[in-house]
Amino acid sequence: MPQPSPKPRSAIALGFAAAMLAAVPAMAEDDDDNDDTGRLEYMYSCSACHGESARGDGPVARYLNVDTPGLTTLTRENDGEFPLYKVVQIIDGRSGVGAHGTIMPVWGARFMPQALAEGGHFRAEVIVRGRILSIAHYLESVQD
Repeated sequence: MPQPSPKPRSAIALGFAAAMLAAVPAMAEDDDDNDDTGRLEYMYSCSACHGESARGDGPVARYLNVDTPGLTTLTRENDGEFPLYKVVQIIDGRSGVGAHGTIMPVWGARFMPQALAEGGHFRAEVIVRGRILSIAHYLESVQD
């Protein structure tokens, strides 16, 4: 019996691109102003601990048993280059990167249930990564 031929790489790439484009409206704000997406994600998910100014002075920070780091000096601390990949991995938390003494929430896992409700697993993963990347890009924009 003949085996079905594997999908060509271009078809896989096209499928991936279509899934990413399908996820964009789910991440967009109702007013079509996407410039604030990262800031809003940060304010909803991060500012309670890291502070609205991202200086580690959020209202919850005083109750934690570890210091909550400020996030505005990441570029300076990394020889003038924003550590985008590392920041994304720390926010996501699903790759085993210990974040701030490991008490930081694993946002990749926390964002997943809502994303799964909006579509299948692949689409959900794209949505989760988009939300995390938007936070990282916002943090890059607030560097001292």
